[in-house]
Amino acid sequence: MQITGGYLKSRKIISPKSENVRPTLSKTRESVFNILMNIINFEDSSFLDVFAGSGIMGIEAASRGFNDVFFVEKDKKTYFLLKENLKNLGLNLKIYYGDSNRVLKTLDKKFDVIYADPPYKANLYNSIITVIKEKEILNTGGILILEHPEDELINTDGFKLIKQKKYADKIITYLNRA
Repeated sequence: MQITGGYLKSRKIISPKSENVRPTLSKTRESVFNILMNIINFEDSSFLDVFAGSGIMGIEAASRGFNDVFFVEKDKKTYFLLKENLKNLGLNLKIYYGDSNRVLKTLDKKFDVIYADPPYKANLYNSIITVIKEKEILNTGGILILEHPEDELINTDGFKLIKQKKYADKIITYLNRA
């Protein structure tokens, strides 16, 4: 899998070999960051990649100039693979190891962009949104991006819908903290 933009463009990363990990496709990644570029200044912003997997979304954010990039990963093998990807790219970025809901509840940092792409059948979207809202870890004006199946019902109370875009069998939903 290759990084699609920024100073690390065309560099390769290793993707986990697991049924639970679905790395975001390059076309989708490019589209996400093109949309974000019109909304937020990357250089002054922080990015949190929840359910990070290979780390491709956070690595793209770092490559494209986000000031601070953080990851959350629960699977031990995938966590170590993510560490290896960061090391191979010369990136010294923070990875939180553990269950996403638990980790998010303990954070004392706020983020400008949070990208959440949980395992589709894990039923985690609404609980993640609730934790983000209750712990107020998304800055005012910040953007929550959800990658989800098109049939997933998501409770967006407390957030304003900015945009939704369909890619094959999934939807990328952009929410703004109300």
